[in-house]
Amino acid sequence: MALQNIGASNRDDAFYRYKMPRMMTKIEGRGNGIKTNVVNMVDIAKALGRPAAYTTKYFGCELGAQSKFDEKTGTSLVNGSHDTSKLAGLLENFIKKYVQCYGCGNPETEILITKTQMLQLKCAACGFISDVDMRDKLTSFILKNPPEQKKSSKDKKSMRRAEKERLKEGEAADEELRKLKKEAAKKKAATTGTSKDKILKKKDHSPPRSQSDENEQADSEEDDDDVQWQTDTSREAAEKRMKEQLSAVTADMVMLSTIEEKKPAVEVKKAPEVLHENGNSKIPENAHEKLVSEIKELLSSGSSPSQLKTALASNSATPPEKMDALFSALFGGAGKGFAKEVIKKKKYLVAVMMTQEDAGAPEQQMVLLNGIESFCTKASAEVAKEVALVIKGLYDEDLLEEDVIVEWYNKGIKTSPVLKNVTPFIEWLQNAESESEEE
Repeated sequence: MALQNIGASNRDDAFYRYKMPRMMTKIEGRGNGIKTNVVNMVDIAKALGRPAAYTTKYFGCELGAQSKFDEKTGTSLVNGSHDTSKLAGLLENFIKKYVQCYGCGNPETEILITKTQMLQLKCAACGFISDVDMRDKLTSFILKNPPEQKKSSKDKKSMRRAEKERLKEGEAADEELRKLKKEAAKKKAATTGTSKDKILKKKDHSPPRSQSDENEQADSEEDDDDVQWQTDTSREAAEKRMKEQLSAVTADMVMLSTIEEKKPAVEVKKAPEVLHENGNSKIPENAHEKLVSEIKELLSSGSSPSQLKTALASNSATPPEKMDALFSALFGGAGKGFAKEVIKKKKYLVAVMMTQEDAGAPEQQMVLLNGIESFCTKASAEVAKEVALVIKGLYDEDLLEEDVIVEWYNKGIKTSPVLKNVTPFIEWLQNAESESEEE
């Protein structure tokens, strides 16, 4: 089944994770009884998280035609003959009004009905609550047919737990495989040692030397003893050795005098190095800029994430310093849309995380979170506002785990603007945790 990104603004984003099936329609009947059947309306509505009756009714309201959705058969009919492109355009309008968050544009929203019979959209990613225009004809239909309460947070939590258990089982299997390999290597080494002992024993049982062989060896030793090693102590040889020693010393003195002449008369004082902070580490600003320029040069030459990882692996900078430099190289001067750019270039972030080979996954994730915080602290206000969307996107892409995010948040200073913007997302994570424990 062909899929497309939810929302026209995300049409060209290859890494966008929210997708829905492309609309398929079929014209049925003739004359006054002609109707348009949206064949896969149930699948589209499921991807949008809205009842199929809402989208079908919206088509009828906008086209001024009768529409009907059969709950038993899942059939969506709109009176009249309508092109697929026209219905797809109306569906985009429905997504903007009743699906996407008015703040961040994320389609992961829930319809709420207030006590005053008003419709609102609550975003699960950024926590923004959008007010729906009540002048639309569909609003009265939604009030009469309210949506069912979602249990997505509990379902997601159970899926995350099942995924963690699966990963633990995989790690246990890998550990067992390592043990088997070690045992096989030990057996092989023991076998090799036994064969070496056999060879040594064979050498010990070699035939004894003959008397003639021993006599020849004794003669060769006597010939060596006849050679006498002496030093020429004549006056001419002594003078020659003295000249060689004096020439070497004189050459050293000439070299020293040349170096001293090259030194300036007045010693120039070096400017103090400006330190650049990144988490708990500090590096000179010039070293940071040098690393940023190296990464930019690699990226401009079309280096892949694996090539970037290989190049940075030999660099002496620490993983936090590399991550900070990577954010400056990739997103320097970023503004609105910073979160989408991070998700697009996530493979480069993973490459720098993997340069920390001796550390476990939590330590690598902590480096990434500290890099995000450091960059957003120094960047513009528009970038700082999207920090929650960045972390939510990386969490959805399985690059960040819930426990690590909460640990990083608890270690930080809650009054910082970056952590203030992350607070709604942290509360959403903790609420999902508490609901699943209660269940």
